Amino acid sequence: TLECKVNIGKLLLVELEAKSPSFMTFIDDDWFCSKITVTTPQGACMLFPCHSWMSCEKKLILRDSVASDSFMCYVFTFYRWSIFSPGLPHVVLAESPNELPPEVRFSFTKEKELLFTKEYVQKNWRKDEFFGYQFLNGLNPMIIKRCSKLPEKFPVTNEMVRGFLPDTSTLESEMAKGNIFICDYERLRDLEGNEINKKKQYLAAPLCLLFSSQGKLMPIAIQLNQQPGRGNPIFLPSDSETDWLLAKIFVRNAEFCEHELNFHLLRTHLIGEVFTVATMRNLPSCHPLFKLLLPHTRYTLQINVMARNRLISVDGFLFKMIAASSLTYSSLCLPDDIKERGLEKIPNYYYRDDGLELWNIMFVFGFVSHYYSDQDIQEDKELHAWLTEMRENTLLDNSEAGFPESFYTVKELAKFVTMMIFSVSAQHAAVNNGQFDFGGWMPNFPSSLRCPPPSRKGSTTKDSLLATLPDIRTTVHALAVGYMLSQGSSDRYPLGHYPEELFSEEVPLKLIAQFKNDLQDLEKKIDARNKKLDLPYTYLNPRNVENSVAI
Repeated sequence: TLECKVNIGKLLLVELEAKSPSFMTFIDDDWFCSKITVTTPQGACMLFPCHSWMSCEKKLILRDSVASDSFMCYVFTFYRWSIFSPGLPHVVLAESPNELPPEVRFSFTKEKELLFTKEYVQKNWRKDEFFGYQFLNGLNPMIIKRCSKLPEKFPVTNEMVRGFLPDTSTLESEMAKGNIFICDYERLRDLEGNEINKKKQYLAAPLCLLFSSQGKLMPIAIQLNQQPGRGNPIFLPSDSETDWLLAKIFVRNAEFCEHELNFHLLRTHLIGEVFTVATMRNLPSCHPLFKLLLPHTRYTLQINVMARNRLISVDGFLFKMIAASSLTYSSLCLPDDIKERGLEKIPNYYYRDDGLELWNIMFVFGFVSHYYSDQDIQEDKELHAWLTEMRENTLLDNSEAGFPESFYTVKELAKFVTMMIFSVSAQHAAVNNGQFDFGGWMPNFPSSLRCPPPSRKGSTTKDSLLATLPDIRTTVHALAVGYMLSQGSSDRYPLGHYPEELFSEEVPLKLIAQFKNDLQDLEKKIDARNKKLDLPYTYLNPRNVENSVAI
């Protein structure tokens, strides 16, 4: 506690340094500085947020929490970019968690802590209704699209699907009504499976056609490769039970690849890492956006460094399958993505319903409009340096991706920040938290397949189907990873939980309080709906959403 009875005028900054006693010369004496509060002789209380570890070797220079002047300040200049693999978003420069700055590493508790739905999956995985349900509310509710015209590469005829549509209906009429949907795994085209235990693995690049009626989404046709032809039949529900089941298994394996590598790894973990490093490098700790985003960066860098060391093989087909060019800005913005995929009206799409509720109650617009006018945004150099680094390091610095080149209005900035927060919190929860629920029964979500896709109908037997599924060792490894990634730790921070005292002004404090109330109301709404469902959708219930990509 320091006292100064003389008016020192306007308090611009605080310099802070630590000095160890002489008897601790050979002992690390680092301290974590969360904040500094200063009370002036006139009774005004000023908050200087820091959120940084400090040692005797460096001095911290802090601006107060409402500072708007662009003088010298403390930024996290020790964060550096690295290229993990060409074509993927850039990552933080660190070979191991120990190389990360202390303030972004796991707490001691997190370091030491790394059945209803699963039983439902085991009982229902063969059923077409559950197969269709998972495209909406399973691990990957992101690939399904409304089909208004069949692609030429998928020549399904009315004769093929007769009996699966209403008696007097056709594919054309049902497409016009918005009842036909398609899942296309074209990104897997021409990829070769790797070897596991010295045995070659296989994958398909299927197309799956689905029909929505009376609240159910049912598969009506599956083609296992992109090029139509004699050796690539279209499988139908009327085929033999084993033929149809094997076709669905190949689709579920394609789901595994798309989900884990594209929608999970790329669009939450790697994107979240770029957001984190760019924020640390460009926004000082007193910047309002730094303080808003800080809780949404927690543990992201360490979990990603650990994943690169233990889970992700640089030699795998990950880097052939996903490139940043598959990303667009609109696909990261939930309202735009739902509209582009034509899924505004499909019933029982709980991911959409809960996700849009979360997107809409986020308080970002009120927050941004409190600190900025349109002109302020255009003149904020720190803000535009931050955006430029994100564009460059996500490899989205091209017009096709639609990523903002600059911010001109409060509305544009608010949408972008909402996208950031949603991607690392709600979106990550949606594609991560159910991995053991849906993948714990391996045939529903196989990580690899040991036989090639069938080239003709009538060739599948029970034995050949079992021979296609992954072996025991592969299965155990996949289950172990799925279980680990689905578990939360005891020091998790749920969405809206901000234990760091980063704001002192009345408006942001009120906005945060209202956000917490809105989250509680949404919890009650989701709980009430789920009581009526055979299989509750819980992944976007706010209590199950973490602030950040922390696992």
